[in-house]
Amino acid sequence: MTKAEPGVLRKGGAFLVVGGLAFVVDAAVFNILAFGFTGTGPLYDLPIVAKIIAILLATVVTYVGNRYWTFGTRQLTRRFSRYAIFVALNIAAIGIQVGCLAFSRYVLGLEGPVADNVSGTLIGQALATLFRFFTYDRWVFPDDHGTGRRVALESA
Repeated sequence: MTKAEPGVLRKGGAFLVVGGLAFVVDAAVFNILAFGFTGTGPLYDLPIVAKIIAILLATVVTYVGNRYWTFGTRQLTRRFSRYAIFVALNIAAIGIQVGCLAFSRYVLGLEGPVADNVSGTLIGQALATLFRFFTYDRWVFPDDHGTGRRVALESA
């Protein structure tokens, strides 16, 4: 085991816990908006809108959890550019997740709780989570003072 691996495991584990909580928020909000409690929710015919609302709420959870727990030991200078990068990267991640849902719904013609959750919530969120992990580590929460920066990438 190399010196950097315990940090990678801790950071990766924390990121997954935060992501798991965000996953629950995303899935719950999406399912309530799209399917309600009777099979058709208020945004059933607008699943992309429902997914975007769900992702935006989950994004708040991920920012707070990752900033103060996953990457909480990093010394970060407050900069507007850091928030702008966070927003830009999350727009890209939302595009990944919504793209999976849109492909399933509008290209493959699949709809309903199972199809929408597999495509948008499981596959889409898995891909978006990988994207966020590597981009947050490098651009959103870099260590401004050099301790622990990009541990996951440096140990490879």
